[in-house]
Amino acid sequence: MRTGTRTRHLLTLTAAVAALTLPAAVPAVAGTAADTPVLTTGAAGGTPVAVGDTLTASLASGTSATFHSSATGTSGVSCTSSQFTVKVTDNPTAPGTATETLTAHTFDSGSCTSNVTGVLGVNGITVQNLPYTTTVSSDGTVAVTPPSGTTVRTTVALRTLLGSINCVYEAPGLTGTASNTGNSIAFADQHFTKVSGSGLCFANGYFTATYAPVTDGSQTVYVN
Repeated sequence: MRTGTRTRHLLTLTAAVAALTLPAAVPAVAGTAADTPVLTTGAAGGTPVAVGDTLTASLASGTSATFHSSATGTSGVSCTSSQFTVKVTDNPTAPGTATETLTAHTFDSGSCTSNVTGVLGVNGITVQNLPYTTTVSSDGTVAVTPPSGTTVRTTVALRTLLGSINCVYEAPGLTGTASNTGNSIAFADQHFTKVSGSGLCFANGYFTATYAPVTDGSQTVYVN
């Protein structure tokens, strides 16, 4: 009887220890995956991008940023060199939405051309009302939002037969798509409306561009 009692006590103690130990181990494994943030470097599920890091991207190799007068047309302005810079302000656990501040979006005027009748060249493209808020969601949705009470505003400066003119365009915001294929962010036919400029300025502008790869220093950025 004593031997049986000791055995039962030992089995009970062993079961209690197992009950306390196993639950502690399971969440540890699950927690590791759950702690993956929206933005990582090196690979999907890789090293977390730190809040405060600066991310940059230029146009994908062999592509151009275009600003056409219609969504289906080819008349307008085209640039082969453009870059954006953002600062990460929040990078929560995935699935979720990371937040960034767009501090710069530039176009190299020397790389820009125009095929608009009467336009001899492009003096520059300036993005105004910066900084913008940019969000990147786990599903790949990218949104660019200007400060409250303002717009996404761009001035296109052109050389024409009648001298230099400024064409000013505005949009309430931009929507793009992030992809881990090529670590890219793409914008397609984002609609701007002319708010000032001569008759040589087309009434509407449609912005299309793909930026890749998006990098954090020397590391490519992935969306989780």
